[in-house]
Amino acid sequence: MTPPLVVFDLDGTLVDTAPDLVASLNHVITQAGIQPVTYADLTHLVGHGARAMIERTFALRGRALSEEDLTWQMKAFVEVYHGSMPGESLPYPGLVAALDRLQDAGLKLAVCTNKPEMLAKRLLEGLGLIGRFDAIAGGDTFSVRKPHAEHLLSTVANAGSTVERAVMVGDSLNDILVARNAAVPSIAVPFGYSDVPVESLSPDRIIKHFDELTPHLVETLLDRKPK
Repeated sequence: MTPPLVVFDLDGTLVDTAPDLVASLNHVITQAGIQPVTYADLTHLVGHGARAMIERTFALRGRALSEEDLTWQMKAFVEVYHGSMPGESLPYPGLVAALDRLQDAGLKLAVCTNKPEMLAKRLLEGLGLIGRFDAIAGGDTFSVRKPHAEHLLSTVANAGSTVERAVMVGDSLNDILVARNAAVPSIAVPFGYSDVPVESLSPDRIIKHFDELTPHLVETLLDRKPK
């Protein structure tokens, strides 16, 4: 039987990237005269990639944003953010032990994020985590991205697994929706960047700490999944 596959979101799930996202975003938007954002704003901005984060920041501040300005803002953001990686970003408590636990039990791991693939890989490489994953798919890896089912389904295929053996772990609406759209069980973490309580998203399971992410939990969710 194909080993179970645990697919993770990245920002707000695997890694607390808030300090570097905020710093890089503020570096760019202040050049356009936009008031800096705070961590409190971040939950409304992340989850759809860097382009959407900049667009939402301008909307949050009530400022128009031309396509020309967005182009240079995107370029400047990627340069600053990429150059500072991993910066102050850190894996969430218990994550590395959880990855060890899953891999020791023979489970496979993957990442499905709306962050550009280049930035996702750079971050994971800087944190010494990139070798853990059988596939890393960003928001520009395929023609669609979360919450479109094909983003998750193609990530699963790239990891050499099957949808029947996959579980999705995330912190926000896009993660729960992509799992639902792909008919994959979902696990939510409440310590990420969701702008609503994760309980309201109706995931299949909520874990408050990565100590709770065990091979047994994954198998339990897969056993409950309709065949």
